[in-house]
Amino acid sequence: MNRKIALITGASRGLGKNAALHLAAQGVDIIGTYNSRADEAQALVQELGTLGAQAVMLQLDVGRSEGFAEFAVRVEQALQQLDRPRFDFLINNAGIGVHASFADTTPEQFDLLMNVQLKGPFFLTQQLLPLINDGGRIINISSGLARFTLPGYAAYAAMKGAMEVLTRYQAKELGARQIAVNILAPGAIETDFGGGAVRDNSALNAMVASNTALGRAGQPDDIGGALALLLSPGAQWINGQRIEASGGMFL
Repeated sequence: MNRKIALITGASRGLGKNAALHLAAQGVDIIGTYNSRADEAQALVQELGTLGAQAVMLQLDVGRSEGFAEFAVRVEQALQQLDRPRFDFLINNAGIGVHASFADTTPEQFDLLMNVQLKGPFFLTQQLLPLINDGGRIINISSGLARFTLPGYAAYAAMKGAMEVLTRYQAKELGARQIAVNILAPGAIETDFGGGAVRDNSALNAMVASNTALGRAGQPDDIGGALALLLSPGAQWINGQRIEASGGMFL
């Protein structure tokens, strides 16, 4: 069977859902995770099925690394259901946003961000390595905020900067297995992330558009399409790179 399988964390909504739809349209089957909304997850399974893709959705809290070993067992079971021993692509997409100035960030906020945005993808990827095919690919998610600065995102951006460094180390160390690792950095996107501020706050949306070379805020399709592109056959020689998909924000 030639169909690939992508495991996408946070696949039930937002950018993860959009990536799943783009990949399914390209003939990729999906193992996705959701945190709390089982109804959204099952609705996505049905939607992916209309595109000809097999899909399994699994519950996972990426902020609780102590549950990753058990999750890996459930991934193995899902792979059996899909009649494959391993999967091909891992997209570490799940995340949260915390808006707080550097001076006001609490230890609790910092720890929450670290657990979800850094510790989670670090140890989840480690746990899943035996289930990734040699020659597979991993995509981590950063943010334009790791390049440019906007007040209120010091801790969030610091975690994303750490993920960018981690990506290079993963690419170096997993090269022996021919696994390519890259990190995609979206700009400001119109989703419900961070309370949907970019989508719903007209003043913020206008500010983003005025500071973006292409003259608008990003759409989920912009990121889902970029992720699918990085996992396409023609992108296999791209490795250890930070790719920003921001429409040219703050150039």
